[in-house]
Amino acid sequence: MEWFMKALRQYAVFTGRARRKEYWFFVLFYILIAIGLGFIDSMLGLGSEEYGLLSGLFGLAMLLPALGVAVRRMHDTGRSGWWVLVSLIPFIGWLIFIWFATRDGEPGPNAYGPDPKTEAALS
Repeated sequence: MEWFMKALRQYAVFTGRARRKEYWFFVLFYILIAIGLGFIDSMLGLGSEEYGLLSGLFGLAMLLPALGVAVRRMHDTGRSGWWVLVSLIPFIGWLIFIWFATRDGEPGPNAYGPDPKTEAALS
């Protein structure tokens, strides 16, 4: 949960780098919360069969934090944040983005900032 909260605190930060741990824990908690809210939506009859009120509001609220952590993840792998847009390509785009997001970050500082692994070890 600590990594999810870190991404929320940096909700509009598109500079710097994000470790794999930070990105994937954010994704994990995002999915778990969205499933929980979807279940609550269906139990309370909020929204339609496809979209619920609570899960829709949650998705809207998480748009900037999700985009920010994805851009920082691309920075950690040495790629521009614009590579996040590859996920807009149907099917193959998500596979490419997931491939990039699962790669280890560049060791040491890169053009986007210091290595977050060494910063974590120092603190």
